[in-house]
Amino acid sequence: MLRIGLTGGIGSGKSSAAAMFARRGVPVIDADEIAKQLVAPGQPAYERIIQRFGKEFVDADGFIDRGRLRRHVFDDPASRRELEAILHPRVRQQIQRQLRALRAPYCVIVIPLIFEANQQDLVDRILVIDAAEDTQVQRVAARSSLADDEIRKIIAAQIGRNVRLRQAHDVITNEGELEQLEERVDAFHTRYLDLAREQREQ
Repeated sequence: MLRIGLTGGIGSGKSSAAAMFARRGVPVIDADEIAKQLVAPGQPAYERIIQRFGKEFVDADGFIDRGRLRRHVFDDPASRRELEAILHPRVRQQIQRQLRALRAPYCVIVIPLIFEANQQDLVDRILVIDAAEDTQVQRVAARSSLADDEIRKIIAAQIGRNVRLRQAHDVITNEGELEQLEERVDAFHTRYLDLAREQREQ
């Protein structure tokens, strides 16, 4: 099975692109969704995070306050690395487990930090959804309560846009309307089906 790693900066349109692939019947594995499940009460990562960062990062309902924890780690690179050391290996294991259960010509694995976490080996090709920084900020501000400076801090903590583009096999520039993104996803869907067929025939 051909494995496509879908990545891009915050606000680039990864989720929209992934949903479009899913509507075409492509299995989608989402590293962020896995991470959310791993920090749920009762999960090992939940206990490790509380041990390391303290109960002040637990909300009134007993869940990890992901927004507060995010703000904390983005202000402290050492803390961010510790959080990643807790989450990244567990996310990787779950991705591998889900991959083993799939039967399809190809799948899409959404890994926002694929380069930062050195998880390129999980995929055969990397598709980057790309957008200018100002576009990213506008999109994230429109869907969240984050201030512009918080959003730019998150962008700055991620791998540079040019580095991401240099390491991509495929790129979708997502600066227009959803219809344009849909057209590009449709074109890559056809291409990936062809590549998957070629892979099977080798």
